[in-house]
Amino acid sequence: MSNVLVIKAHPLSNETSRSIQILKSFLTAYETHHPEDKITILDLYGKDQVPEIDGEILDAWQKLRTGTPLAELTVNQQAKVAAFDASIEQFLAADKIIIANALWNLNVPTRLKAWFDTINVAGKTFRYTENGPVGMTEGKKALHIQSNGGFYQGQDPASQYVKLILNFVGVESVDQIFIEGIDYAPEKADEILAQATEEAENLAATF
Repeated sequence: MSNVLVIKAHPLSNETSRSIQILKSFLTAYETHHPEDKITILDLYGKDQVPEIDGEILDAWQKLRTGTPLAELTVNQQAKVAAFDASIEQFLAADKIIIANALWNLNVPTRLKAWFDTINVAGKTFRYTENGPVGMTEGKKALHIQSNGGFYQGQDPASQYVKLILNFVGVESVDQIFIEGIDYAPEKADEILAQATEEAENLAATF
């Protein structure tokens, strides 16, 4: 049995979001081929928001590093530190990670960036060595699903960032599915979605 962590990084549903529509198609097919696996969905624009790195959490970390007990932090700081730590432990417990988002202004949604900040932690997911940083999460695999209005073929900053961070923490196997070009050619929307759906369903069998 594998633990599958799904990161839903879009505020819209599968009826209105292309990336979430393809995510749903993938998961439906995946559950058919891997009925024994446990799937956990983290809805970053729903009830499962992760804390952003802000002044409160930076101050909390500094105090903890200098010996201040967790109980002496403010209630907000304790909650943010706990949520941050829970996010990284959830990632570490996953065997497979699936991320679905849209390309917004050539970047990932802000809440997806906040989630990546929780899993990119020295001593947890990578370590510093004399030869540079080394990832510590070997053995995981990931799938990134992203909808793009134009055609980028994986060369946009968002998809490169997702793959870079996953590789950085040790996730070397990263598949990517792109739903591209509907804004340029809306008359081909059904064809583009059908092609992405087929790709997702085929990948679900072996992922």
